[in-house]
Amino acid sequence: MNISRREFLQMLAIASAAGVHLPGMAKTSSNNKPVNAMYDVPKYGNVHLMHFTDCHAQLLPIWFREPNINIGVGEMKGRPPHLVGPHLLKYYNIKHDSMNAHAFTYIDFVEAGKKFGKVGGFAHLATLVKHIRNSRPGALLLDGGDTWQGSATSLWTKGQDMVDACKLLGVNIMTGHWEFTFGADRVKEIINNDFKGHIDFVAQNVIDNEWEEAVFNPYVMKEMNGVKVAVIGQAFPYTPIANPRYLIPDWSFGIRDDKMQKYVNQARSEGAQVVVVLSHNGMDVDIKMASRVTGIDAILGGHTHDAIPEPLVVNNKGGKTLVINSGSNGKFLTVLDFDVRGGKVRNFAFSLLPIFSNYLEPDKEMHTLIEDIRKPFKQDLDQVFCVTDDLLYRRGNFNGTFDQLILDAAMQVQDAEIAFSPGFRWGVTVMPGEHITREHVMSQTAITYPTATLTRMSGTDIKNVLEDVADNLFNTDPYYQQGGDMVRVGGMKFAIDPTKTIGKRITDMELHGKKIDANKKIPGGGLGQCIPSARGNPHLGYRRRVPGRQRFSTH
Repeated sequence: MNISRREFLQMLAIASAAGVHLPGMAKTSSNNKPVNAMYDVPKYGNVHLMHFTDCHAQLLPIWFREPNINIGVGEMKGRPPHLVGPHLLKYYNIKHDSMNAHAFTYIDFVEAGKKFGKVGGFAHLATLVKHIRNSRPGALLLDGGDTWQGSATSLWTKGQDMVDACKLLGVNIMTGHWEFTFGADRVKEIINNDFKGHIDFVAQNVIDNEWEEAVFNPYVMKEMNGVKVAVIGQAFPYTPIANPRYLIPDWSFGIRDDKMQKYVNQARSEGAQVVVVLSHNGMDVDIKMASRVTGIDAILGGHTHDAIPEPLVVNNKGGKTLVINSGSNGKFLTVLDFDVRGGKVRNFAFSLLPIFSNYLEPDKEMHTLIEDIRKPFKQDLDQVFCVTDDLLYRRGNFNGTFDQLILDAAMQVQDAEIAFSPGFRWGVTVMPGEHITREHVMSQTAITYPTATLTRMSGTDIKNVLEDVADNLFNTDPYYQQGGDMVRVGGMKFAIDPTKTIGKRITDMELHGKKIDANKKIPGGGLGQCIPSARGNPHLGYRRRVPGRQRFSTH
């Protein structure tokens, strides 16, 4: 593929002049059509892909604030996806007070949210998917993973709610990450039964430990308008490190560049004229992979929740590869069209469409399914705990207001002086003046290993924890990054320099205004244990009876 960023921007200008609505240029007028005119993306070429990722089981429209801090280090400093707020708007020439400024940034979030409304929702996404497919029969819908986890209903149904919704949505191919936290048996049960004949699950980098064979199909070949298209799967390579290994004890993961190159070459030898990777690496890792593995036309990625208004064009020895990330929480849908002639991709057209629920009528069939899914749980989901005076959000490299609320609760209930909570990037936003419901809390905490613990930790222990997580986030080699954000910490202060190396980033740790002693033991609360024998305070668990199913719990 031969196209530069300058040429791509020129193509956007031409498309705009022709009336194509692109990020930063969308009209805000509503009408009585099921789909607002801003979603009329003209058909281009002869191979058509749609992509969403990291929806984290959010079936309904939500609020979701993008990060105000997303630091890039090394070669990634000051470049996408590490641009936020006004820097992102300037780079992509997006008008400050536009719908897309609200979709892609945190700027004036509350006021813009009141103006433009909620985002996402599977019924609204379904309407848009059908709309795009009407002009592109046979278009493939790719799901980048982190789909079955992140809500109360997904936890209580072991992901069945999302499996049913994705089948109705018309997903063709997916890969995974948080899906694996339901355990190997549950994953295989869904793939071998629910997905059979409907959805292909692909992952070239998951290997059986005993036989050293691929656990899943590495790739799938589809044909569209006489063109063979290969989609290779890349599951999250650090799943057994970031999540409990005991849930998938017989599988090993990894980036596996060499195997990726093998499968690209194999797909090409089988006649593939288009090769795309459906990835859950995280965008920095995707960029490095695109520079090392040749023959990939595009990487459609996820994991780091980056919403990037245009593809990055990465050079490698064999040509160029597009790297695309499609945001999170069901908030965006990528439409990627290829013009394939003479056995090669000659050009492409791209749109990353924000899903504004006020501008898309909900699909009736999906709406009914969602209502049926939620009906047995509605009383629990709607339980009101309190009202928030402030905006509650999670995203950001170092802190979030909802995280702080969780940490304060952990310290108070466990009588701990400090508390730690994982730097998850999933979790919805709650607007000032809204009720905080059980559903909101579960959107921040719904995991299959929810034990809340109390551990006595020395100052050295605390520093080691912070240093390890910081290196996962700020290592200058993307292949050593695991995504997510910095572990959330309550009750203490510390300084961090992301540009330093491991062991030197964390300084000035203080508790109650005093330096933390390296040897003194401090009671610290923790959420989410990665070992099966972990024990926590039983009164922190929430249990409910699911009709016809076993009990599930979360904190």
